[in-house]
Amino acid sequence: MKQFFKYMFASILGTFVAVFALFFVFFIIIAGAVSSAFSDLDRSKSPTTVKENTILKLDLDRPITDRGPEQVFKLDFGPFKSVSPIGLDQIIENLEKAKEDDNIEGILITTSMPLAGMATLEEIRNALIDFKSSGKWIVSYGEVYSQNAYYLASVADEIYVYPEGGVDFRGLSTNIAFLKGMFDKLDVEMQVIRGSNNKFKSAVEPFMLDQMSQANRMQTEKWLNSLWGNMLTGIGTARDMDSTGLAVIADEYLVQNAEDAVSQKLITATKYGDEVLDILKLKTETEEDEDLRTVSLSDYFRAPGKKKDGKFIPSYKKNKIAVVYANGQINSGKSGDDAIGSETFVKAIRSARQDTSVKAIVLRINSPGGSALASDVIWRETMLAKEAKPLVVSMGDVAASGGYYIAAAADRIFVMPGTITGSIGVFGVLPNMKGLFNNKMGITFDGVKTGEFADYPEITRSLTSNEYAILQRGVDETYARFTEIVAEGRGMTAEAVDEIGQGRVWSGADAIGIGLADSIGGMSRAISAAAQLAEIEDYALRNLPEREDPFEAFLKEFTGEISNTLLMNQLGGDEALL
Repeated sequence: MKQFFKYMFASILGTFVAVFALFFVFFIIIAGAVSSAFSDLDRSKSPTTVKENTILKLDLDRPITDRGPEQVFKLDFGPFKSVSPIGLDQIIENLEKAKEDDNIEGILITTSMPLAGMATLEEIRNALIDFKSSGKWIVSYGEVYSQNAYYLASVADEIYVYPEGGVDFRGLSTNIAFLKGMFDKLDVEMQVIRGSNNKFKSAVEPFMLDQMSQANRMQTEKWLNSLWGNMLTGIGTARDMDSTGLAVIADEYLVQNAEDAVSQKLITATKYGDEVLDILKLKTETEEDEDLRTVSLSDYFRAPGKKKDGKFIPSYKKNKIAVVYANGQINSGKSGDDAIGSETFVKAIRSARQDTSVKAIVLRINSPGGSALASDVIWRETMLAKEAKPLVVSMGDVAASGGYYIAAAADRIFVMPGTITGSIGVFGVLPNMKGLFNNKMGITFDGVKTGEFADYPEITRSLTSNEYAILQRGVDETYARFTEIVAEGRGMTAEAVDEIGQGRVWSGADAIGIGLADSIGGMSRAISAAAQLAEIEDYALRNLPEREDPFEAFLKEFTGEISNTLLMNQLGGDEALL
């Protein structure tokens, strides 16, 4: 028996050691793969050499975020390939660099379906127009063009499409899914409380209606037509066409194939890829038997910047402008990939405020809103920052509701015509799931309480009239606070803010006319304005919040999952013990 236990324990120990060794080897392989997958964008570590007569290839068929990753993640395990996002800041910076780079002959746009909002595309488009001001050319080629891709490509000197391809040009639309019927079938009552006069606060309509309200239809038509009008104007200016004529092309659906796009003058000509290659060789004086010199945008990131007196300009400057990025829904706590955590964001603004080398702060906001409390916490920190140094806001695709709340204190607010903003309003939703539990699942509830409100709020019953009144009062008080914040920041009366508020959404172009924003402009203009307010000319940028090293974050998450798995196995899967 002793021999049995001896061999049994030896076998268990051997198995454990073998499993541990295999895990260790696997971990080293994964770590090595991930480590090599991160391609550092630091020019000093992996510079890209750009030779003369090189074409910069601009392929933006990937997610475009406001702030790009310092390192590009290129993990590739067979069919599982990552599509890493690219930063608007990186795109703009490198288009400006290419404009001054004597080795960049021109740009080839090969974008068919950019994953970005209208305001983001406008900023890129404006940077491309600025690139052309240097006298350099832009050519665009694609098998197909989505409307967004064509809007971007319309600035090109020559636009080509594959003969059997096409151009999508039909106008803009928006479609909302209404959920009330589904909740009715489930016996769930969505109890909606919004500001007493917040008829435009449409985010709650899917829970309470089966179609758009007249107020929502009116405001949606207003901002959607504003975006479409701006799009037509931009295309018309670039293509030397009348915007009214362009609207007719879209309304009558006159472009149904590639030849239609040419006949309607949206496209220069239909060409096969090899024919476009020949055109580019002529432009760059490349021999027929030689390869074109091209550089992708991601590789060009690592090319040195422009020179001054034959030397590269150092990145370090004594004076700095802090750019604080706010992307996602606003919540309390720490920020995530697509969430603005008040704790993280306040810390970032405070860091910029207390840094004596930072002479001004720019908030880049791309947020549909979120928690009123978290928004107010962030607003308080923006007020402290404004007292210390200039504070400028740059709005991206959307800066609405809480996204506008945290912008209201700024000295200046910049928007793009396609920015969606406003939505100054408040709502709350509390589901009553009694019908679902009782009638669909056979679950009933009963209990005791020490007072009328001891179990408030509760999802297993309807709100009482007193409870509803409490919620309504809280929502109305929050709306009053919101309008006061905006009135103070924008130099308006609370009554004037209420008149353009009530939850109403506005385009960036319309926001300027009603006083919610100051000027049209993207990140570059906002940063320039901040520098002017701070009275500085020579400065560097400091991006906030500080980011965790991506490799360390991967290891932390990976090892954390392993630890949790081992712990759960030991605890028998009872999460309540954690």
